[in-house]
Amino acid sequence: MRRLLPDGLAGRFALLLTAALVAANLVAAGLLSLERVRLDRAAREARETERLLSLVPVIEAVEPAARRAIARDASTRFTRVSVDPAPLVEDVPRAPRSRALTRDLSEALPGRDLRAAVLARRDEGGRARETIAVSIRLGAGEPGQWLNLVARGDRPGPPGPEREVFLLVLALSLAAVLGMGLLFVRRLTRPLGDLAAAARAAGHGDRTARVPEEGPREMREAAAAFNDMQARIEGFEAERMRTLAAVGHDLRTPITSLRIRAEMLDEAEAAPMIRTLDEMTVMADGLVAYARGADAAEEVQRVDLGPFLARLCEERGATLADGGVTAAARIRPVAMGRAVGNLIDNALRYGGAARVSLACEDGKAVIRIDDDGPGIPPERIGQMFEPFVRGEESRSAETGGAGLGLAIARAIIVAAGGTVTLSNRPEGGLTARVTLPLARD
Repeated sequence: MRRLLPDGLAGRFALLLTAALVAANLVAAGLLSLERVRLDRAAREARETERLLSLVPVIEAVEPAARRAIARDASTRFTRVSVDPAPLVEDVPRAPRSRALTRDLSEALPGRDLRAAVLARRDEGGRARETIAVSIRLGAGEPGQWLNLVARGDRPGPPGPEREVFLLVLALSLAAVLGMGLLFVRRLTRPLGDLAAAARAAGHGDRTARVPEEGPREMREAAAAFNDMQARIEGFEAERMRTLAAVGHDLRTPITSLRIRAEMLDEAEAAPMIRTLDEMTVMADGLVAYARGADAAEEVQRVDLGPFLARLCEERGATLADGGVTAAARIRPVAMGRAVGNLIDNALRYGGAARVSLACEDGKAVIRIDDDGPGIPPERIGQMFEPFVRGEESRSAETGGAGLGLAIARAIIVAAGGTVTLSNRPEGGLTARVTLPLARD
């Protein structure tokens, strides 16, 4: 059942509204049809009653021999009038309509022996048709004469035009109501879409994402709660970054002091101590760099990504594929240079080469950095952007830093509204893929 339902809220609302409108119109059409049948019956009975009220005095006023001719002339295609020696209706049926018709005729022709019946008969096509039968004893002339009237129900007209009119009215009502309903749902669901987009961005680490506090009260409250949560998390992360920067900065002084003292010792004794102090220096510098990577003090600028990547590749000895693509993004140049530079440095350090390319896909700039290294085990790719996680487990300064380069890169790229992912290439090596929104101005 769920597979038949539209996936979106607007689609489900449109389906529900369409079903409700079709059902309401069908019910209304059925009720109107029943009412029309009832009115047709009442009009036919009134017409035949008027015919009898005008015909009885005329027939009674002429000679008995001429009554049959007058009755014959009063007959029509659907009504047969005759003067007979016996009544066509022997007894009045107990049906409410037959009794009501007999009562009405008796009130209009008081003091007369009359019987009326409303019968259901089938025509040649097998369809049920109502027939009105009335017998009235004539009061003058030959005794035992009865005026008999049999009126068949009128045949309905062709159903084509009525059905077309009904379908046209149904289509117009559906179009009008659905148009207004979908416009209303679009206005109602737009804040939901904004909230989902902001939540998705927040899930990728963008703490600047906010939701406009507009729309219905429930949506305003949800947007306000989300914005308050983002502001609190942003404050917590800023405080954490300040703490990391302070710790990294404060560690430099004792590390430097210990290194100076270690260099005064014999070389054999000093070498292990100096190696350990170098590793601690790498970690302290990484803490400071990680804290700087989340700093948003730099102004956002419109940057042409082609020359920007060419400069980064030239400084590091990487290869830039010339695809003739022109793309610009609004970024913080120094911070983004640090982020993309970290990805290029990792490709050169661990993959032996770095091939950079630029493309445009779906309104976004896509930067690819391919290397020829061993790649990363699939179960560890998701962890590589966490702080202090490295592809190579040692903390040696010769094989890498403190494991903060990818964390810094992701924080900067996400803050610019982009994404960064890692994937192993089928032919070997690793691909870092960065997407950034294209500048609109």
